[in-house]
Amino acid sequence: MIASLLAFYQSSIGKKILVALTGLVLVVFLLGHLIGNLLIFAGPHAINEYGHMLHTALHGAGVWIARAGIFGSMILHVALTIQLTKANRAARKARYGKKEFQEASKSSRTMIWSGLTILAFFIYHILHYTARVGNQYNNPALYTYDLDGEKVHNVYKMVVDGFSWAPASIFYLIAMALLCSHLSHGVSSLFQTLGLNTEKTAPLFKKMGWAYALLIFAGNATIVLSIWLFGYGH
Repeated sequence: MIASLLAFYQSSIGKKILVALTGLVLVVFLLGHLIGNLLIFAGPHAINEYGHMLHTALHGAGVWIARAGIFGSMILHVALTIQLTKANRAARKARYGKKEFQEASKSSRTMIWSGLTILAFFIYHILHYTARVGNQYNNPALYTYDLDGEKVHNVYKMVVDGFSWAPASIFYLIAMALLCSHLSHGVSSLFQTLGLNTEKTAPLFKKMGWAYALLIFAGNATIVLSIWLFGYGH
């Protein structure tokens, strides 16, 4: 069993399937995460209730299981993508001429660097809003909300304060733009890897990739810009 799994992992098709599956996990997470974050426009009670629900699921274990799954998927996704890109680059260089190799390398380099930047952004996001490093978001005197008589963390104020700082907002917008560039290609590639792509459906899946990427960018950018530029929540 272990030998079979190892052989699957080491094979090119195994890596591609794992990249697709981990990518699918991240695609679903991003949409769910955006929907939850958009509750900020419903007011403090709605998003603080949502945040409290997440942190109390399975007696507090649920959020850590989810974080481990998301972070593990992202690490595996990036690592396997780099391995596949290097293998494909070597194969193209051996098979085709210099021009084709350079064109393929440019495309693959874009995906690798955008993927690594997204990973760095995810780590920063965890440090910023989850570990709350370098800020006072853990201070109960400043970030406590009365949720139907229960004292909970004030997610609403934390997000508003976080995006009121220009450097953080600018970094988030740049990272989101790179994320959506990555998604526009990655979402359509999911269907191809999973064997659902055909000559007729390819254009549709490509449009779906762009539509999903624009949805994620527009939703997140709306939150950032509403707070940073238009003073929402102040």
